[in-house]
Amino acid sequence: MKIVVFGAGESGTGAALLAVRQGYEVFVTEAGTIGSANRERLLQANIAFEEQGHTVKRLEMADLIVKSPGIPDDVPAIRELKSLGKEVIGEIEFAYRFLPPGGKIIGITGSNGKTTTTLLTYHLLHVAGLDVALGGNVGRSFASLLLEAPRDWYVLELSSFQLDGIQNFRPDIAMILNITPDHLDRYEYRMELYAASKFRIVQNMNAEGICLVNAGDDTIQARLALTHSMNQWESIADTQIQGEELLSAGEQFVLSNPMLQGRHNALNALFAIRTAQLLGIPSDRIQKGLDSFVNHPHRLEPVGTVEGVAFINDSKATNTDAVFYALDAMKVPVIWIVGGQDKGNDYNSLIPLVREKVKVIVCMGLDNRPILEAFGHLGKPIIEVQSAQKAVNESLALAEKGDVVLLSPACASFDLFRNYVDRGDQFRSAVALLQTKERERKENQKG
Repeated sequence: MKIVVFGAGESGTGAALLAVRQGYEVFVTEAGTIGSANRERLLQANIAFEEQGHTVKRLEMADLIVKSPGIPDDVPAIRELKSLGKEVIGEIEFAYRFLPPGGKIIGITGSNGKTTTTLLTYHLLHVAGLDVALGGNVGRSFASLLLEAPRDWYVLELSSFQLDGIQNFRPDIAMILNITPDHLDRYEYRMELYAASKFRIVQNMNAEGICLVNAGDDTIQARLALTHSMNQWESIADTQIQGEELLSAGEQFVLSNPMLQGRHNALNALFAIRTAQLLGIPSDRIQKGLDSFVNHPHRLEPVGTVEGVAFINDSKATNTDAVFYALDAMKVPVIWIVGGQDKGNDYNSLIPLVREKVKVIVCMGLDNRPILEAFGHLGKPIIEVQSAQKAVNESLALAEKGDVVLLSPACASFDLFRNYVDRGDQFRSAVALLQTKERERKENQKG
């Protein structure tokens, strides 16, 4: 059987390697340039590939098309292959077909918080001694995980793009954390299509499956009434949060970990806690996992203090809802670094928090007009910069001891940076440079 894999990122490369392992003839096609690491993986496996475009005639010989999640269905080559009756699936669906016997899946989706919740769920299970792997939309692809020894549990972060490519994929436990406007350009700017994509996570679940949902999310609750699924539903409610105490299924937990600050992370933690309880993990082990959890970078990541001013890297916050959660978590006056490639954001929901908590707005982008138009009437000082170093320097100059400088952009990063990781890394490096200068200044004063 011949398989063509569209896209040579982590998902595509993992799918190609898994296909070779299963005995398929594989060809990889990439519209851009294949990264050096994935290129080497393909070469070592003797997998044929092409870059900088697609050779349609060669693709037409395929029996199956495996598409990376970032590639829309309306790409001309994909449209043509579908018109020829070719089966087109996503990497998640392809990998699922080779799930080891006895292997079970925890699938996590949502507009915001799914990476943190996925990491925390994995951590709670790992600390408790379960045989568990982590992947999907975070870290390694599902296909890559299946190249290794079988695991009992696979904890997978699942984006709407990944869920669009499934047919038979079925998690044993699912989570729908929240559904707020994001990626609407992929869904004809129709919120109902985006919500339907998220709910694809339950389309194949059976009566033994459990889906945890956010009781306070209006979009989720409305969609539940339209969903005909055999699985069990269980709600996670905001009322279970009582300060630093979290209540779940009759047990009480303490959330004092600074990596999980903010009410939104308390709700994320409740999803992870309840999942651990469903797997029979004792409460003391769950608490141990909560206390020892370390989040990935770029998610409310403290990166240092300079002259009594704290700097927080929340570069992953690429939509307004993520910024809302970040600002809501702040307890001291904020110098807010915002901006980038605007995605048609509606900033109205942020206005009350910006009015209450933000001292200065630092716009970091090539075109800051949407930010200026949204917040200019608040009378806050607003400055414009076009580099992370400049943003950090200006923020420090405008801050007072005890303030926090928060990079929480609400926008994509591609106007000034390679991606949100590059943006966050440059922010962190700029803070580190100021810390070095501060240490040198203090040493000179001592001398």
